[in-house]
This record gives sequence, structure tokens and C-alpha cells, in this order.
Amino acid sequence: MLNSATHRRQNSCNLRQPYQQRTPPSPPHSTSLARFSLDAAYHGSSESEDERENEDLSDVGELDPLNYETRHTRRSGRRIAKRFDSETAPLREGNSIQEKLLRSYRPPRWRLWRRCSGTSRSFCLLVLTILSAILLLFFAGSLWIYNDGAASPYGESEPYYPTPKGGRYAGWTDSFRKAQILVKQMTLPEKVNVTTGVGWSMEMCVGNTGAVPRLGFPSLCLQDGPLGLRFADHATAWPAGLTVGATWNKDLMRRRGQAQAIEARLKGINIILGPSMGPLGRMPAGGRNWEGFSPDPVLAGWASSQTIRGIQGEGVIATAKHFVANEQEHFRQAWEWGTPNAISSNVDDRTMHEVYAWPFMDAVGADVGSIMCSYNQVNNSYACQNSKLLNGILKDEFGFQGFVQSDWLAQRSGVASALAGLDMTMPGDGLRWADGRSLWGKELTKAVLNGSVPIDRLNDMVARVVAAWYHMGQDNTLNWPLPPPEGDGGPNFSSWTLNETGLLHPGSDDPTTGIVNKYMDVQNVGGNGSDSHQLLARAIAAEGIVIVENVDNILPLSRIGWSAKEVLNGEGKEFHVGIFGEDAATNPRGRNACEDRGCNVGTLGQGWGSGTAEYPYLISPVEALRQAFNDSVSITESTTNNLPSASVLSNQDLCLVFANSDGGEGYIASGNIKGDRNDLGLQKGGDRLIKHIADHCGRGEAAVVVIIHAVGPVTVEPWIEHPAIKGVILAHLPSQESGSSLADVLFGDVNPSGRLPYTVGKSLQDYGPDAQILFNANGLRPQQNFTKGLYIDYRYFDKNEITPRYEFGYGLSYTTFELSGFKLEHVAQNNESFPIGRPGGVTPPGYPMQLPNPQEALIPSNFTKIKKYVYPWLDSLSEVKKGRYHYPHGYTWVKPPHPAGGSQGGHPDLWIRAMHVEVHVANIGDTDGAAVVQLYVGFPDDVFDHTWNATHFANCTYNMTNDPLTANETNPLNSFLDVNGRNITSCSTETMEEYNPRVDFPVRVLRGFEKVQVPAGAKRTVAFDINRRDLSYWDIGAQNWRLPKGEFEFSIGFSSRDLPLKAKGQIIGEANGPVRRSFDVQLEDAG
Repeated sequence: MLNSATHRRQNSCNLRQPYQQRTPPSPPHSTSLARFSLDAAYHGSSESEDERENEDLSDVGELDPLNYETRHTRRSGRRIAKRFDSETAPLREGNSIQEKLLRSYRPPRWRLWRRCSGTSRSFCLLVLTILSAILLLFFAGSLWIYNDGAASPYGESEPYYPTPKGGRYAGWTDSFRKAQILVKQMTLPEKVNVTTGVGWSMEMCVGNTGAVPRLGFPSLCLQDGPLGLRFADHATAWPAGLTVGATWNKDLMRRRGQAQAIEARLKGINIILGPSMGPLGRMPAGGRNWEGFSPDPVLAGWASSQTIRGIQGEGVIATAKHFVANEQEHFRQAWEWGTPNAISSNVDDRTMHEVYAWPFMDAVGADVGSIMCSYNQVNNSYACQNSKLLNGILKDEFGFQGFVQSDWLAQRSGVASALAGLDMTMPGDGLRWADGRSLWGKELTKAVLNGSVPIDRLNDMVARVVAAWYHMGQDNTLNWPLPPPEGDGGPNFSSWTLNETGLLHPGSDDPTTGIVNKYMDVQNVGGNGSDSHQLLARAIAAEGIVIVENVDNILPLSRIGWSAKEVLNGEGKEFHVGIFGEDAATNPRGRNACEDRGCNVGTLGQGWGSGTAEYPYLISPVEALRQAFNDSVSITESTTNNLPSASVLSNQDLCLVFANSDGGEGYIASGNIKGDRNDLGLQKGGDRLIKHIADHCGRGEAAVVVIIHAVGPVTVEPWIEHPAIKGVILAHLPSQESGSSLADVLFGDVNPSGRLPYTVGKSLQDYGPDAQILFNANGLRPQQNFTKGLYIDYRYFDKNEITPRYEFGYGLSYTTFELSGFKLEHVAQNNESFPIGRPGGVTPPGYPMQLPNPQEALIPSNFTKIKKYVYPWLDSLSEVKKGRYHYPHGYTWVKPPHPAGGSQGGHPDLWIRAMHVEVHVANIGDTDGAAVVQLYVGFPDDVFDHTWNATHFANCTYNMTNDPLTANETNPLNSFLDVNGRNITSCSTETMEEYNPRVDFPVRVLRGFEKVQVPAGAKRTVAFDINRRDLSYWDIGAQNWRLPKGEFEFSIGFSSRDLPLKAKGQIIGEANGPVRRSFDVQLEDAG
């Protein structure tokens, strides 16, 4: 038996020992069970390993795109040359005739010029002139590409250094104290091991860190994702985030996270890569919106924080992702869409705080252990090396104590990302997929030894990872047994094969195999009660169903077809139901036939991409409906999108039509959908199918109910006014319990309580110009300006007085609710304009500042590397080259603590109760049901931002380009845009004069919601607590949350446009300065 321990990373022999190692003559090849490699889907490199290893990676900063392409071309040339040599070798050795021909062949170098004589000379000069012009254009284009496409490793966003230390807040003190003891004992390679992934598909999980078994610190397993355990067997495929958002049920949000974490822990997963709140949903056709909860930051913030509490309550580290403004798939990564740089989301500072970063602030307040930075650039700096975002907003202002990990290959530099606040790189590979050439690993070891990355920064990186491990109790070996030989822990499944036996390092050429799948069933750990994972998934899917049309109370349906009244009247003896549409049935090739659910075939239960999970089973709608209807009902099925004949339709008493709209992550395309949807229409002829059936069902007189599964809002205008269409159901993405949850609602076993977590417009254009996907690159660094700022989804509709088809928060029930008794109470003791003083916190742990002995960084003797496995060691100390590292502008500026910080989730004053609201909700119908009571706040109209005065504008000539500094080096303003979309690094006198100091606010914003069960005929009291942040706005000039003076309007109702109860409250005082205010409450229409 091959001893594979000598092949692995330092101490990594302990990572795989749970699996019985076997070494057959050749690796197994199971085409039926082995998963397809994702290398091709992610544009993996095809170059040979020796060619990769010959390249110089001494510069761990951002690689210039032109140089990168040049190196690729040079390597391609070498490959061609080697291929030619190998192909012609037999000719040179064994075929004398061909060998002579090869030797006798000479390029006709001078014949062309000899021909260019006499009368043909002018023609040749013309050809040469054209060739010269082409070369000139080529060089000019190359120069343009260099100037326009090359990106600085630090970008153009405001510098924010150094990285704030972890361990500053009391809740994490004990975890960081334990981490300090452990980290102080680590060698330099061991520290690097903790921060660097071992490479794509080098171990069993989608992400794996190196271990330090000498000190009892294991390799950490990171696994997608937000919906379930990607690539894992016998695990639940939960309803998608969008469906969870549609429940508006805080308890179900938490319980789903808790159940997912239980399954993860039992599978040996340390870190779940979820929840997702980025993309938020600025663009309704965005491919990955379905992974998150809602385009509203408050609903998304509640859903994410509840999910995090559920996950981490079971000891698993949650990951809030993707930070931040990663709003479309097109151009999200460098080279994925042909451009040398990823798209830049250009967001002003106020919009960043009040919209896109808001749910991440909630996640930090919920004690999240990890945050994933995104692929895209933000204000022309890559998110994973954007010091303003990671150091400034996340770690200083928000007080984040966990670790920042990169999205898979989102790291675009070595030193720059470390200095900017990145703590862990995933999956460990470099700029190309599965290349084994990490930007950290041994490069980080060299960077520490040559002084370009301070040892203090590395210690903080490692401490944050280790502290999160302690903070979740993963040092408890009863719940988290160590890998063999110390225990039987670690991952018990493989992401790369479904076979019991498989390769231990499938991303390499190592043939070592072992038992990699133990097939542990983790679905039924909740028992058969309400905590059963199947029943919980079914309940979430049912509560995520939104009924938007129920004409003539067509719903709920009767299991015998005829209603009780029709039976009494003796109408008919056999009821005919037609079920139509491909979306009603399972993919005929199998529920998991498409890798990562990357096709739109059959019923749609998930979008596609890395945020998916394998279906352990899938109950399709048509299966559930067959079971639900009584045997006396005659059912006709046509589960394709082909138009059924009029003769088939004419005999039906009820037609149920299924249609869908799919999308997902950008590395997969399904049909002509390349991640982002092309529009908001139904796909695969869904509109045509619905109209045809509505025209002919029961000769045009029978009722039609439309059921739609979709990854986001869809337009229904082509058919919604058809008189035959009586019911419309938006069932979102229910996953494995699709049919059963739908039947529960259709037949009234569950009273529908889902509400729209987004707005359904009448067209894509209704959402505004900012809501359009950028499908065509507008430069080598594609730019996307978030010019509409705060105005996304219902906020844009309200501001522009656009009537939606169905508004945000809307949904129907089988009963009727009524609101009354609105009470509004001011409870805050502090009404200052800004939070008062930043709390000091605690002193973070310290570490020795001296550099380690370089000898400890050398690879151990007699150690054999695995190809493409990422290691922390150096082969020779000659690899450490010292020189002057060009740190970014502003690196030496010591930033004072941010005034808006001071605790996890920002300044503690922001979370103090400011208002207490109560309202009564009565169920005046005859059916028990759940009401979703929603609270909206309208800000004062007469708020002026006096901090933007001439002094501020005089100081905004500072620029963050590669040009020399022009002004105000000691006190630069941030490089976000102002509220009107202008870049404040390039102000002028004219800009100052035209600036409107009035602060703009949306008509109303969601600030609270509660879902309450109310029996028929009963009344319940619903209470809301509104905190100071809910009543504040982000003041760009003051760089803090300002509580404005003026009259607020508080509205309560059942959707963003159904708000029967309103009250006004007046804050009295000056807009500037620490002035005490009083609060005057005036109720209107309080009932």
C-alpha cells in the first residue's frame, strides 16, 4: 500500500486518514457515478505542469492583464513547438524520403523582394504600406489596452490602512485569547497553511484549508451553500433563499439555517458558504438573485441574520456573501467574459451603507464568523483587495471579528489583498482555475520574510480564522472529532465522486484512493415531528408560495373537482382536470441530470450554479396532484410545452398550466440564458402556452390557474387580463418538496401566507435604467454606475409613480384580515444628531513582532510534493528576494477609529430602541390564517445636509489614480460618488454651486415586519421596535449615521401600497450638532 503521507501538505497526512487507502493499478473510472470535472466550466488551464512551474511568481501583486496574456501566448508557442517536435520525430528517424524533404525545405526569404522589381514594385510597396498600417493600429490598440485595461493592485477606491485587529469586542475576548495561545506556537508555514486553500479538488470539500495537527488544529472544510450541501449525498435540498424571503417568517428563516447546520456538522463541514445577500437584487433579471432573499435591505438583513443565528447556534461557521454590490453575472470575473478585468460597481457612499452593505451590517450584528468578498470591483478596486470595504467599512466601522475569505478565484493579488484585509484565499489556486499557483501559499511565506507583508498582519489573519473556530465551539471533540489517528472526524463525503471509493486528491495526478463516501443520511435527524427536515422543507416551500390572483375564489380547489355547491346542484358526475406544461414534471433524464442544475428541463425547483444542492428526491407537481385529486376526477396530462389540441382542451373543466423562468451563475449557460436572464418573460414558450390554453380550455369557458416557478419576478402582461385566467400562483423555487407544498396550498391544507419579496412590474423598463443588465462590455474595465442610488425595486416605483402589476409585500390569503389600534411610543433617551462617542472596546491580543527564522520556511527533507497541491514551504531561501515594495498611497496614514463604529454591527447607539409600535390584527374570515403585518417609514421632507459646504468641496481635488497626488494628502475624502452620482474626487467650483443640499429620501422604506397566526374570528397584538438606525440616514460629509429633525410618517399595512394605518411623529431640534430633541406623536386614521 502506497504511503501517501509523504505526498501531502505539511501534516496533511491526518486530513484523509478517515478513508481506507487503496492503491489499484490505475485510478477508477466510473462514468455513471463520478461527477463531471468543473475545470472546463470554469475555463481551467490546459497547460502542462512543468510550464506552469517555470513561471516567476515572485511578484505577488496584481498581474497586469497584458503581461498575463503575453505569458499565455508565449507558453502557447512553446506548446506548439514541442508538439511539432514530437510529431516529426518519427519522420526524422525512420522515413528517409520525408527526412530529406524536411532538410531540403528552406523558407523563400528573398524571393518576394526579388519579385518586387520593375512594374510590380509599386504593388509591393502598397502591400507593405498596408501591413505597416495594420502593425501601427495593433500597437496603438495595445497601448490603449494597457492604459485602459491594466489595473493597479490597489485600484482607485479610498485607501484604508492598516487592517483593524480582531479581538476588540467583549463577545470574542475568550475566543481570541485561546487563538492567541495557539497562534503563538505556530511556525510561519503553519500560519500560512491556515490562511491558504490547498487547491481546487485537492481534498474532499469545495474548499479546504491546511491543517496544523501538531497543535490539534484541523483542516477546515468549506462547502456550498445557501440552499443545501452542494455535492453531498443524503442531504436536504432546501427551498431557495428567494422562497424563504417570500415566507416573511423569521422563525422559519432561523430553523432552516439550524437544520442545514445540523446536516453540515454531521457531514464534517466546518463552514457553510451561506447565506447570500449579495447580489441584493438591484437588477431583477440578475442570475443569482434567487440565492438571496429580497432586493429590500431590511427584509434581506432579517433573513440573513436569522439564518446565521440558526447555523451558528449549531456550531457551524456561517458565511455572509458576496460582499459587495455583485449584482450581475456578466463580466463578474476577469476573463470569464473576455475582458481582462471584472466589472466595477460604482456606488456612492450613502447607497453603499443604506442599501448594499445594510444586510452585511445585520450579519455582523448577528455575530457571523466569516464574510466572503465578491468577484467584482467596487469603485474600480477589486472587492477582495479593496481596503475601504474590508478594512474601513467591514472591520472598523461594522466591527467584524471573524475572517474574510475570497470567493473562489476572486483574489487578484497577493500582497495587496493581504494588506487590504483579506484573511483566507479560496480555493488556494492563483489567477486561473485549478492551476496550483497560489498567490499566497509559498508566495505569502516569501512576502512575510521579505517584509512586504508585516508579520503582524499575518498573525491577525490566522488569529481571526482560529478565533472563529473556537467561537463556534469546534474545539469540542465530542461534536467535532479530530481526523484520524486522533479521532474519526473530518468530511465523510466527496465532492468529486458518488462512488464509495475514489481518489484522495482528484485534482492532482496522485493515484492514491480510499473510501471517500460513507453515505451518512443526515435528512432525518429531526425525527418525524415538526423538526423533521422533510416536513420543515415542505412547510417553508408552502409558506413561500404567493397567490397573486384568485378571481371568484377559484382557490382552494376541491379534491373531487366540483365545489360543494355544485355537487348539491347536481352539476356533473365526472370532473376533468388538465395539467399542462413541462414545468409540471421532473426532468425525464433524472432529477440531478444536469450538473449544478444547469439546465431548464422539467419542473424548476432551484436555479443553477454553485448555490445548488443534489436532490435526494423530488416530488413533482404532477405527481402530487395525481395523489391529491379524488379517484373520481379524470386527469389529462401533457407535460411538455407543445400546444395541446383544441379537442383535448375542450373537454376540461379546469386547466392547471405550469411555466417557469430560470437563471443562475455565469459559468453555466442554458439555451440562450448565460447566467443573467435576458428579460423577465417566461421561458420556453410559456406565455404562448398559457394564452393557448386560456383560449381553449372548456371551449374558453373553463377556469385556468397558472403556476409559475421562477428565479425572480416575471412579467405576466401577455395574458393576465384574459377572462379565463382565474388564479395565478408564484411558487418561486420550492426544491425537493415542490409538488407536495403546492398541493398543500392549492387544496387549502395550508392557508397561503407568502408575500412578494420583490415588485412585479409590467415590464423590465418599469424598474428603471439602473435595473438593466450590462450585456455588452463598455470597456476593458466594464463600468456600471449605480446612478439611481437608493432607488431600487419598490422605492423606484414609488418615486416615479409607476403602477406595478403586484407591489412589494403583496399576497392573498383564503381569509381576510383587518388592522386597528395603532399605538406609537417614543422610547429613546438619546436624540442627538449622531451617536455619542465611540466606545473604546478591549485591547486586542498581541503577538511577537520579530520575523521568524527563515530556515523554518524550508520544505522538509524527503518530502514529495503532489502536483498542483498548494504548499507553504520554500524550496530554497534564495527565493526570498528583498527590495522596495511600492505600498499604496495612504498606506502610512493611520486612520483614527471610525466614529460610526464601536461594536459588532456598528455604533451601539444604532441598535437602541427609538420607537415602540403596536397594532391589532383581526381575522374577520372563517379560516385560520397568518397575516404579514408590515411597517414602513417615511422620512422628513425638509432635511438639508449642511456639512457639504464650500470647505468640503475645496478639499475634494484629491485623486486616487496612479498620477502624483495633487492636493490634501493628509486628509483625503473618500472616493465614493456623492448622492447625485458625481465622483467627489473631482469636484469644482461649478459643482459646488449647482449642488442641492437637500437630502433626498424614498417615499417610504420597510423598517419592520411580523408574521402572526390568527385563528378565525380572533385578534392578536403585533409589536415592533424601531431602532435608531431605522430612523437615520448615512451622512457622507460627517461619515456617520445622522438622525434628522422633522416629521416622520409611520405606515402599517399588508404591502408597500396597502397601508391603511398611518401616524406622524415630529422630532424637534436642529439638524446639526448634539441638540436634544423632543418627539411629538400625531396619529392619523389609526382606527
